[in-house]
Amino acid sequence: MGYLKYTHYVYLIAAVFFAVKAFQGWTEDTDEHFLFIGIAVLAVFMFFFRRKFAAKMNNRNPKA
Repeated sequence: MGYLKYTHYVYLIAAVFFAVKAFQGWTEDTDEHFLFIGIAVLAVFMFFFRRKFAAKMNNRNPKA
């Protein structure tokens, strides 16, 4: 289960992707870019939440 140490970085990749999509669609007349910015902010929040939760679990069970 060593791959679980790296899964929270998927949220950062998603945040960068949605931020780029938001900036690409900024000049369009739709409000779609606000949705992409919201998803990017949520992904950054999830990255820090998952990282903190994983650290808490490692401190609870140091053998793993």
